[in-house]
Amino acid sequence: MGYNVTLIPGDGIGPEVTGATRRVLEAAGVAFRWDVVAAGADVIGKSGTPLPDSVLQSVRKNKVALKGPITTPVGSGFRSVNVALRQALDLYACVRPCKTYPGVPSLYKNIDLVVIRENTEDLYAGIEFESGTPEARKLIELAAEAGRGAIREDAGISLKVISESGSRRIVRFAFEYARAYGRKRVTAISKANILKFSDGLFLKAAREVAGEYHDIEFDDRLVDNMTMQLVKNPQQFDVIVAPNLYGDILSDLCAGLVGGLGVAPGANVGDDIAVFEPTHGSAPKYAGQNKANPMAMMLSGVMMLRHLGEEMAADKLERAIAGVMAEGRSVTYDIMLDGAIAAGTAQVAEAVVEKLAAS
Repeated sequence: MGYNVTLIPGDGIGPEVTGATRRVLEAAGVAFRWDVVAAGADVIGKSGTPLPDSVLQSVRKNKVALKGPITTPVGSGFRSVNVALRQALDLYACVRPCKTYPGVPSLYKNIDLVVIRENTEDLYAGIEFESGTPEARKLIELAAEAGRGAIREDAGISLKVISESGSRRIVRFAFEYARAYGRKRVTAISKANILKFSDGLFLKAAREVAGEYHDIEFDDRLVDNMTMQLVKNPQQFDVIVAPNLYGDILSDLCAGLVGGLGVAPGANVGDDIAVFEPTHGSAPKYAGQNKANPMAMMLSGVMMLRHLGEEMAADKLERAIAGVMAEGRSVTYDIMLDGAIAAGTAQVAEAVVEKLAAS
């Protein structure tokens, strides 16, 4: 029979790493019926939008999707397809494991932590006011009238939106994740000493939810201190839960601790829908060059297998990927050791398939 899964190749390097991942997932012995749909910059001309309704319809129907990276313009152009997808499907939890693997160059050893990021609120809610617009002037006037301080007239304004309900559900998700995967500790991140009505609300909710889980340790850190603690001693952390922006930044920092974004998988999860994708971006300048590292996408596929309850296949595929990393002969330029020869995207996939066949 097989699983019905939406496949979104993405743009830039997306189609290459997605194709490599599809190949190793099928070689892991699990059957899939792929519903391939297009999103991103390449479909705007045809659809008038980078996120056609057909994509959302497919994901809603199948409940599970595997997604390649999609370009987000910096400073102008359309808003992030990634953010729009998460908000449209209420994928409120972003799960980003960061784990050291033998053979991957890193300054650290024995890191195995997970960043769980709230995915729909905070500054990423997209409630912004362009500098000089009537709406921005009204907000500036409101702040002055309310005695909240003066805002420069030429300011652009983005609202930081954090709700008690959104905070409670992401912290509860983090504790349930910890229970499901045998983890021992959850650390909540905020800047509650300064942002008392937004981050303060998040921290208050986190502490209250933590009181419901006596079997799991809980502590909290200010985000600036957390960056230092992660660099000094990342092994002390297990599950980290954070508002949207902090979670985004900390997950990239943690990826750097374990060898880079090329080995950093991810998932966006709601109550009944999950979309799996690598943490890295679309790197359009490398598109079509057979250079991109597909391992983050492959490890996202491992996460998808676990989500589907295919634990044996997930373990088998992760061991095959780890084996290729440890040997270091068929890895891309970003994680190769000194003196090695970089392999291409397709060659990495071939090496993982060979490991699977031999296991």
